[in-house]
Amino acid sequence: MDKLLSIGSAALKKAALNEQAKEFILENEVLFNVLKKAADRYIGGETLEETLTKVIQQNQLGFKCSVEFMGESTRNEQEAMLATNEFIRICQEISNGKLYSTVSLDLSHIGLAVSEDLCFNNLMAICSEAARSGTEVIISAEGTERTDAIMNTYKRAVKEYNGVGITMQAYLYRSKDDFKELIKEPGRIRIVKGAFETAPGVSMPRGAQLDEAYLGYVGQLLSEGHLCSIATHHHEVQQQAKTLVQQYNPDKDKYEFESLYGIQTEQLEKLKEEGYPAKLYFVYGKEWYLYLCNRLAEYPLNIFRALNDIVS
Repeated sequence: MDKLLSIGSAALKKAALNEQAKEFILENEVLFNVLKKAADRYIGGETLEETLTKVIQQNQLGFKCSVEFMGESTRNEQEAMLATNEFIRICQEISNGKLYSTVSLDLSHIGLAVSEDLCFNNLMAICSEAARSGTEVIISAEGTERTDAIMNTYKRAVKEYNGVGITMQAYLYRSKDDFKELIKEPGRIRIVKGAFETAPGVSMPRGAQLDEAYLGYVGQLLSEGHLCSIATHHHEVQQQAKTLVQQYNPDKDKYEFESLYGIQTEQLEKLKEEGYPAKLYFVYGKEWYLYLCNRLAEYPLNIFRALNDIVS
């Protein structure tokens, strides 16, 4: 069974990177509507307005939130600008509604695949709007071919706005060295295990070694009082992270437990009830193909849940 799950996970990760498949689904109305029934479990909606309704509800329940307009790999300046304007609108709505939320984004959505300078300028426009209300902007992780460019852009951006943070993937062997650089910067470090398909020798498989590496990064961040997000759905890792929190006793504004909307949120609810800062991550838009594949890849048996959602 474990071998079959591993094969299924690898296949879904490869499918997530297939841009032709994504385009085909976006252009095929029937297929789009069928598969979207499976995606609805994990997304805030197709529009910002739908998502903000859910954010307000979760704020009222005591959850911090994050909002991301889904998309990646824009190939021209016009598409990157349209995405940038949408992220600026998110910042404005968070400010106007006094919402307890951050903004998250893929740098390739705002131009990284076109040029680093275009991306940086667009990121600065978003951060300028976010700064009006002190809203954090968190850079998401992407495929390993973009890690260097993401690191470079982040280190430039945090010098202009210390409210920008970055996601680090614990499963990458290179993260040991990247972490030494990132912890020097004031921005929040969001620690995830990592979900993208990689070449052999680039990343650790899921298991005890990865769990140990993940908790090692969390422990260092907590011990130094560095801003961090503990972004995992792994119950045992969450429990061990709680022990680290109790050991280092950081201020509650320095760390948060984070879960993706629609995935094992009962665990996050429990953490919130126990007094730990808890954050729900919302995504919205039409480009949910990659996101759905990666969510299913994390636990391939969820394909059966997806099938049930489709036929219900």
